[in-house]
Amino acid sequence: MTSIDISCYQGKRAKSFGQAVMLFLYGMIVSFAVVLVVFNNFSTPEENKREEAKIEAERKESKEIATLASVPEVYDVQDSEENALGQEWEIEVEDVENEPEIKSEVLEVKKGDNFIGVLQSAGMDYQDGLDVVNALKKVGFDVKKLQIGQKIEIEKTIDSNFGELLSIDKITFEPSVGNKYIVALDENEKYVAELVETELKIENKLSEGVITSSLAVAMKNAGVPQNVIGNFINIFSYTVDFRSEIKSGNTFKVLFERKIMPDGQVVKSGDILYAELVLARNTKIALYRYEDSLGGVDYYNENGLVLKRTLDRKPMEFRSARISSRYGWRIHPILKRRILHSGVDYAAPKGSRIYASGDGVVKKAQWAGGYGKYIVIRHNSEYSTGYAHMNNFANGIKPGVRVKQGQVIGYVGSTGRSTGPHLHFEVIKNGKKVDPLKVKAATGTNLTGKELQRFKKNVADINAMTNKQVDFANNNLSIKE
Repeated sequence: MTSIDISCYQGKRAKSFGQAVMLFLYGMIVSFAVVLVVFNNFSTPEENKREEAKIEAERKESKEIATLASVPEVYDVQDSEENALGQEWEIEVEDVENEPEIKSEVLEVKKGDNFIGVLQSAGMDYQDGLDVVNALKKVGFDVKKLQIGQKIEIEKTIDSNFGELLSIDKITFEPSVGNKYIVALDENEKYVAELVETELKIENKLSEGVITSSLAVAMKNAGVPQNVIGNFINIFSYTVDFRSEIKSGNTFKVLFERKIMPDGQVVKSGDILYAELVLARNTKIALYRYEDSLGGVDYYNENGLVLKRTLDRKPMEFRSARISSRYGWRIHPILKRRILHSGVDYAAPKGSRIYASGDGVVKKAQWAGGYGKYIVIRHNSEYSTGYAHMNNFANGIKPGVRVKQGQVIGYVGSTGRSTGPHLHFEVIKNGKKVDPLKVKAATGTNLTGKELQRFKKNVADINAMTNKQVDFANNNLSIKE
């Protein structure tokens, strides 16, 4: 056999072997399939039922899952906690916004403050403060009249969550007894002001007593208010020398007005209606207050005669003030050279009240170099008086204002060239400064005609009260018809 024939024979043999292997594997697969079919066909009826039940259960479960997937989830907190095997559920609660809070505070006007500045300290902006000022002007109040120490109540709305000021809703203050101003936001968020006036009852009060050490102490022990004591002394200062004429055993009597709130609280002591002193040898001086038809007020005896008096030579509250320097030539304590001292100096505590020496018109109320704070009052065409080194002027005292004798015009100080608190008092006659201790200028006019008739009627009413013939405490006496 040739080499070609051998190669062909070998190829045919290999091909026949591969076919045999394939046929064997195919036969094995077919046999295994037959065995499986036969095995399944010989399962017991119980096994077949279990298999069918399992298939049915799987089908129902698939259907329920599909149904639940289409229904919104609803959680029952209690059931969830019971079925959670001890697992804690965290429930989120939305933050609740608190209502705004209403707060009040009381502010006090201090030296150097202005009204808008006080409101700004409470959080109000300048424009709102200006609106408040304009609202007050409409009801007749000028904020420039506010005094140091004035209390201002503020009511405002605060954001409770952040503590921020939302608005100032109401402003309340009472510059004088019985007169309360309220500024509040209206429905249009605009500030509107109103004046609420409390009607005060005027009651007449009678006090009397015996002098043992001094008149002031005796009156204080009798319960007389300090301002009434000062006015009482001032009334008699033109005719009584308190240093030499007031003795132990002398008596006093005073009838004065009191202003009372509806709740019975005494808020202010007013005018003296009757003033009486009984001096040595039972010398009685009794004076009655009377306001004439022109508005002039003075004190008269029971016959309508005004006590003739000169310009007060010591026009001050501190009646026992000593003279620290008289009128005349002297060596000035500061300038250290000889000059004319053109008035009389009364040493007195700082802040003591200074009175107008007589009725007149204020011509000057200003700073005057070495005189410090200085006031000049013109009484008539002949006389004027000057008051120097004041600590302050009284409210309302300015050029052009008419004042009455005994009216407070300022307070003792040491302004200008001064070595200590005192009043430098001058009297100017026909433009020339003269010695105040030697001047006499009678003033006052007696009552006549209808004025005297009205006065006599009031005298009878006052005498009835001072003699306790009527219930003076509930008698509202009119001193002017």
